[in-house]
Amino acid sequence: MEEEINVFSLDLKIIAAKILQLAVLVAFAVAAPYFGHQLITGSVVNSLLFISVGLMGIESAFLLCLIPSLISIYTGLLPLALVQMIPFIMTGNALLVLTFYYLKKNYWFGAVSAAVIKFIFIWSAGTILANSVLHGISKSVILMISWPQFATAIAGACIA
Repeated sequence: MEEEINVFSLDLKIIAAKILQLAVLVAFAVAAPYFGHQLITGSVVNSLLFISVGLMGIESAFLLCLIPSLISIYTGLLPLALVQMIPFIMTGNALLVLTFYYLKKNYWFGAVSAAVIKFIFIWSAGTILANSVLHGISKSVILMISWPQFATAIAGACIA
């Protein structure tokens, strides 16, 4: 006699697994800014973004785009002078996720393309803000939104 498969039961197991995966990724995303160094935190966050696209799709990855930037203010990783950059950092992360999602068939092409787009967007926004709104901001603060954005995105791709 054939065993009857309960489709509803299988769906609940899949949903539970996805919720657990998301919970673990969110926990790491919340913890990452507490590492206290941009290169470590950024690499971990970017790896989580790449991993979440691969494991759970674009919707869950978009959620992870928001969390670390908000926590970075609280931990002091992001200087208060750059608070106005948060929407741009979140958008840059979303662009990384979106680009990687559509180009992930070739992992490295997708990852490098995503890193370049994220870097260009965040660096451009930061440069415009620094020249218009954030007059007198130190060069070390501006440095945070330049090459480290690209480096941490590539490091994140390597970790993922």
